[in-house]
Amino acid sequence: MREYVLVFLIGVAVSFMLTPPARSLALRLGAVARVRNRDVHHDAIPYFGGLAMLGGVAATFFLASRLPFLTRYSFVTKDSVTILIAGAIICAVGVIDDLIELNALTKVAGQVLAAGATVLGGVRMQWIPWRGGIITLDPAASVLITVVAVFLCANAINLIDGLDGLAAGIVAISAFSFFVYSYWLTVAEDLARAQTASLVTIAICAICIGYLPHNFHPATIFMGDSGSMLLGLLFASSMISLTSQIEPTSLADRSGLLAAYIPLIMPIVALGLPFLDMVMAYTRRTWKGVWWFVADKQHLHHRLLQRGHTQVRAVFLMYGWTALLAFSALALGLHPSLLTASIVVVVVVSTVIFAVVSGRNLVLEESEKEGSS
Repeated sequence: MREYVLVFLIGVAVSFMLTPPARSLALRLGAVARVRNRDVHHDAIPYFGGLAMLGGVAATFFLASRLPFLTRYSFVTKDSVTILIAGAIICAVGVIDDLIELNALTKVAGQVLAAGATVLGGVRMQWIPWRGGIITLDPAASVLITVVAVFLCANAINLIDGLDGLAAGIVAISAFSFFVYSYWLTVAEDLARAQTASLVTIAICAICIGYLPHNFHPATIFMGDSGSMLLGLLFASSMISLTSQIEPTSLADRSGLLAAYIPLIMPIVALGLPFLDMVMAYTRRTWKGVWWFVADKQHLHHRLLQRGHTQVRAVFLMYGWTALLAFSALALGLHPSLLTASIVVVVVVSTVIFAVVSGRNLVLEESEKEGSS
């Protein structure tokens, strides 16, 4: 644990210190978020927070490669190099998008390219639960599922990045819960192959916390697509590395078949709020007859603002929902017997979220009544 704490502190410090230079570079190059109809900020804010995050990841992985516990198994260093290269690719795509605003298909191509780098480096999905059992994936299916996982995580975090400090805080909470689970597998369950996921998740948590003071309301910098897609790839890689490196039957032998599903289920539930918002957005846009990538102003955080919440209150409310989901998933991972309790929490949180989304804006409603009268 001492090595993980040291890695975490270095990641926080480097990410924090690199954010102001990244902001200056964005201003110099003109990479700024100009105010659009769907935005909630009122002044142009520079991008490139993702560059500072990438620097933090590089620092944490470099330090980890010099520590005895984290280098006990060669695959940890190999995996971290692979993930860093893939992260640099997807961050570069995001930087270009922050500069010239790429179209959706080009960004998807960049995400596929980054996912391909993880596959070539050996970080890919090996098995999935299916019909009450576990099946080993053939190479084609393994590549496809890995690419889909990167695409979903990158776009889910990108869509939730709509308020100051929102995406970074949500991802930090989710990553911390996943770190606790993977660390528990490493130490308590003596599963050495969980070390890659532990390293990646503690790095995610570190770079988000280091970046957050600059991004919390009122933000002086945005992570942009370079940051949101980087976080998505890192989170997907942590999930993929855990499921690809752990023999599922070893977990099933300990706690039953449900435990073998947890490495796949837990990160999805931990990041449940961005995934839920993404599914609702894609469904809403398709229902309206427009493409899934056509932006709108009906995300969950927009709905909270419309109901009268301030930015800070809306962010903390979504932090709370994320914590409930993430630590319910953690409880399920540590003790599969808590399945019923975890399901209850997920159902309650989802019901509240849907109630907020479907509720009408009381402030606007009153304004409309006054206007009509």
